[in-house]
Amino acid sequence: MGRGRVELKRIENKINRQVTFSKRRNGLLKKAYELSVLCEAEVALIIFSSRGKLFEFGSSGITKTLERYQRCSFNPQENGAERETQNWYQEVSKLKAKYEALQRTQRHLLGEDLGSLSVKELQNLEKQLEGALSQTRQRKTQMMIEQMEELRRKVIIS
Repeated sequence: MGRGRVELKRIENKINRQVTFSKRRNGLLKKAYELSVLCEAEVALIIFSSRGKLFEFGSSGITKTLERYQRCSFNPQENGAERETQNWYQEVSKLKAKYEALQRTQRHLLGEDLGSLSVKELQNLEKQLEGALSQTRQRKTQMMIEQMEELRRKVIIS
């Protein structure tokens, strides 16, 4: 014999509301798990309590399932070619942003456009430049030693 229908309205008693939330939340999580196992379905369940506490279940990871959802749900009427074109536009945008960041870094390394940098950023830039200068001096010294050795060999041979 089953239970009667439950009237769907907010439970006024705080304790009863919390108990009901806890039981129903556990039931939902259990059903999501069962659905994923029995039917090999990819399931994601996200629950926020009234106090903002997060409860989640993901059969193959929440993030992976959400990414898949976003790919499928936004503009589902688009065909594959349009979606691919959109992906290329996004890739171009990312590359443009990266290119601009590299140009900005190059200008900073050349001593240009330094006005917008904070003291900490200027200190980091100074460290980078000092490191580069040290490596340049080492390479220059190494090349001079090699040239001197080459000249010595030529003098000894002749």
